[in-house]
Amino acid sequence: MNSDCLFCKIIAGEIPATIHFEDSQLVVFEDIGPQAPHHLLIVPKKHIRTTLDLTPLDNELVGHIYQIAGRMARDLGFSEAGFRVVNNCNDAGGQTVWHLHFHLLGGRDMTWPPG
Repeated sequence: MNSDCLFCKIIAGEIPATIHFEDSQLVVFEDIGPQAPHHLLIVPKKHIRTTLDLTPLDNELVGHIYQIAGRMARDLGFSEAGFRVVNNCNDAGGQTVWHLHFHLLGGRDMTWPPG
């Protein structure tokens, strides 16, 4: 845990969040600035700063993230219509919290190219 990290504080229960799923590896909670009717953040409990900091030891974790994304989309009823999973990396990529996380967006048509 990084004591300065917003997501680490949410994972530790120090900052409240609307949690939809939690297991030993991940926590899934609602984004406070939703960009779609369904906008969840899928966050590893392990503090990993960016996508560039992933190692081969994290391969199983990343697979688990995508499995949970599909599960959440099914559970919330937007899997068949379609959804998007997004990971932003570094400043120009739109990353604002320096803890690896994935946005699960659904409930509206997604445009291309994204912002």
